[in-house]
Amino acid sequence: MTPSAADGPATKGRSRRNFAGARPVMDDVAKLAGVSKQTVSRVLNDNPAVRAETREAVQAAMRTLGYRPSRSARSLASGRTRMLGVISFDAARYGPASTLTAINTAAQDAGYLVSSIALDTADKDTVVRAADRLSAEGADGVIAIAPQLWVARALGEAHLDTPLVVMDNDLGDGTPMVTSDARTGARKATEHLLSLGHPTVRHVAGPTGWTSADRRADSWRDTLKAAGAEIHAPLIGDWSSDSGYDLGRELAKDPSVTAIFVSNDQMALGVLRALHEAGRRVPEDVSVVGYDDIPEAAHFLPPLTTIRTDFTDIGTISLRILLDRIDASSGPETAVPPLTTVPVELRVRDSTALTPRV
Repeated sequence: MTPSAADGPATKGRSRRNFAGARPVMDDVAKLAGVSKQTVSRVLNDNPAVRAETREAVQAAMRTLGYRPSRSARSLASGRTRMLGVISFDAARYGPASTLTAINTAAQDAGYLVSSIALDTADKDTVVRAADRLSAEGADGVIAIAPQLWVARALGEAHLDTPLVVMDNDLGDGTPMVTSDARTGARKATEHLLSLGHPTVRHVAGPTGWTSADRRADSWRDTLKAAGAEIHAPLIGDWSSDSGYDLGRELAKDPSVTAIFVSNDQMALGVLRALHEAGRRVPEDVSVVGYDDIPEAAHFLPPLTTIRTDFTDIGTISLRILLDRIDASSGPETAVPPLTTVPVELRVRDSTALTPRV
């Protein structure tokens, strides 16, 4: 049927045809907006030289046509895929999962897609295969959430040929690292308990070889030493509530225990249950401090005093540094800090109190 005058310009007919049949292409957008194909390309790649009214006309044409630029077309125009890679380990834990969520959100806001690979092991071959896969997908850069020491070694041996940012571990080659201030967090937790009159502080640590666990244990030990307090061997957990419960039962048997610093909130939950079952009241008999400030920590019985780590900041900062590295690799040199440390905060709730001996 021949379009009537009410149907409007021929470009509207093109719009309906594209919705019903062929996928709209850049030429269609250019014709509808009344600009050149090169101008459409500049708008797609956020070229600042495009006038605001022209940009609005092109974007309106894309909405009308339902145009979605292909990643390959944008890659040819800009030399980038606008896709980033993330390699993560132990991604189910609260910290890594929260960080990954923040990276995805920040990447989306910056106009990037994220391809994530979660690994169970961190040997060199596994890391190299993950890096190769991200390279094959055309990742413009990679963030590695690397909480264990051997992960850093594997990443260092993988020799990625794309901009890289690493969390928690120093590769020793100038690769930018982002980490929370675990040493300060452990010191604040230990000093808080000592300030309440507890003669010493026992420690339920995370697994050996995890950078955050080792730093917290070292700082706890240094803080006790500086205070002249007795230092007991830490009890080693595996980050789970079950391990916290088992180790808490052991501590509950010792009547001299009045203060416990636990390396994460999940283990602290298990410690609280073990103390309750043993008839040791918290905080009247024993004070407990956790770490991370998971959303549930404020609803423990009693609400848990803990060290808050801002995983959203960690993920967002890591993404920003990676984008700076990507820009530096294709333009004027940009200063990228070798180390960024995200501060932590002591959240005092009802699980800590003056020692019963005061």
